[in-house]
Amino acid sequence: MTPPPIAAGKSSFDLVDVPLVFREIGLAEASSFFDVACGIGRYTLAAAKAIKPEGIVYAADLWTEGIATLRKSIEEQGLANIEPIHADVSKKLPLDDHSIDICFMATVLHDLVHDHTDQGALAEIRRVIRPGGTFAVVEFKKTGDGPGPPLPIRLAPEEVAALLAPFGFHRHKLFDTGPHTYCITLTAAA
Repeated sequence: MTPPPIAAGKSSFDLVDVPLVFREIGLAEASSFFDVACGIGRYTLAAAKAIKPEGIVYAADLWTEGIATLRKSIEEQGLANIEPIHADVSKKLPLDDHSIDICFMATVLHDLVHDHTDQGALAEIRRVIRPGGTFAVVEFKKTGDGPGPPLPIRLAPEEVAALLAPFGFHRHKLFDTGPHTYCITLTAAA
């Protein structure tokens, strides 16, 4: 059994206005959506319901128990448009090049940066997202109050944009998703 990733089991889902996020990032029926480092898949399940059976949701995580929990939830809810993937998101993923409309990462990027696995993960995201596609990153605000990781490892929106710029992502939109979190969206260059 592999040890769980640094924040395994913790979810920001209840701290984030998920319908607002999905609306702002342009999640629509028949989209292809990739939940990067999905944990137990709470965002995954919500996205699958939003895009209806015509769309597809891929959900990848290294945490074995998280993926097992997601698989159980998929079965219990009778969802056929989710493909869970047990994988290290910083390494080659079993997804085709330029096959994803929206990549989504919720309160994970700071952990990848802290673990020095962000470069591999960002390269893979860039490989699988289609030109003009959206990369949406939800992170904790860089303030000392509320839930979230320690202040020194939190990422401000400017830091996220700077991390993603070398991979050909251009900042598009920034908005609050709750009192403790924000979402920055970036567009993949053509």
